Amino acid sequence: MPYVPRTLAATLRRAMRTFPAVLVTGPRQTGKTTLLREEFGASHRYVSLERPDVRDIAREDPVGFLADAGERVILDEIQYSTELLHYIKDDIDARRQPGRWLLTGSQDFALMRGVSQTLAGRIAVLHLDPLSVAEVLGWPVAGGLGDLLESLCTEPGGEAPDFDLADWLYRGAWPEPRLNADVDRDLWMQSYVQTYLERDLRNMEQVSDLETFRAFFSLVCASTAQVLNLARLGRDAGVSAPTARRWLNLLVTSRLVVLLQPYYRNFGKRIRKSPKLHVIDPGLASWTLRYRTGDAIMGGPALGPLAESAVVAELMKAGHHAGNAPGLFHWQSASTEVDVVAEVNGRLYGIEVKATRTPSPRHADNLARWCDLTGARGILACRTDRSRPLGRGIRAVPWHFCVGEEPLQRQPGPPANP
Repeated sequence: MPYVPRTLAATLRRAMRTFPAVLVTGPRQTGKTTLLREEFGASHRYVSLERPDVRDIAREDPVGFLADAGERVILDEIQYSTELLHYIKDDIDARRQPGRWLLTGSQDFALMRGVSQTLAGRIAVLHLDPLSVAEVLGWPVAGGLGDLLESLCTEPGGEAPDFDLADWLYRGAWPEPRLNADVDRDLWMQSYVQTYLERDLRNMEQVSDLETFRAFFSLVCASTAQVLNLARLGRDAGVSAPTARRWLNLLVTSRLVVLLQPYYRNFGKRIRKSPKLHVIDPGLASWTLRYRTGDAIMGGPALGPLAESAVVAELMKAGHHAGNAPGLFHWQSASTEVDVVAEVNGRLYGIEVKATRTPSPRHADNLARWCDLTGARGILACRTDRSRPLGRGIRAVPWHFCVGEEPLQRQPGPPANP
């Protein structure tokens, strides 16, 4: 499987100039190990803590283990040996060498608690999401979410690359099924869910009934792009409200689900104060909902929610891979709904998502009214083949946000300090 350069690589290099340690976290199978080995394998020795024999050595003699690791090290799957964080702290305090320690870990409560308590001020924590459309296409990447949204609103743009929404919703953005056409999507998704349930959740020791949790996860996928109704999710899954809340928190912590909080600025309208739920990978959601072809997705009732969640995920990636918190919300009042609200660099943007190929002003009526109310800039993300104005300050843009004359080779970031 070919390596696709990741946008986060430049952010990693920037962090390595000043931080002695950098942690790359994110869901399983997003390519954390591949990123570090491809980008930094020549300068850092790779050590995997997933192997039990390596963990045993680290546990019995942590000082010797780290001393033998070398001058610049990639420690993969650090969540299996969080006790090493204390010894890494001592090493950093004795000799603060930028970019020495590169760590990966699937985000969980124990790991993040250990990092925040032990390495505060010594480590940069970066998040790697599944592949973005821009990464798959090799499209030039803006400097972050703010630059991306500003360019979509102010630059005329050119032709958009032809990128199939149906295939994106069907195969998703995990690197293996996305980049290798020989991978059976159904078998891969089934294995991913089974591994997540039987390995990660049991490690967290917070789920005893895996079958009920699987049913709960299916209900969460069916609720993607909907305002969260936790009581209904718990009732339909047959679990108590506290259990439903704890299980949802597990999905959020595992980065399989994101919650967009409501935008709270008071514009004289009553707003609903529940977050909006999005499954981060549309392929995982569509598989869980038993869609077995792209055509079935495009003709089914879940097309709108899946497309909206796919757009939210692309916006999240633009923020995370630039090293920033995305700052995404939603808006829903008694009369007006806006799918995504972004507040970046003091500017407010409203994003509405439609699956149409022929955008017209009527598709943006709600968005235009909200922009009139708030002074925000408006974007209609859809299947248009180019960026175009719709009037009233609204622009229709391709759902994947890749617009320009032609793809450019991404320039590598500056090297880390030796």
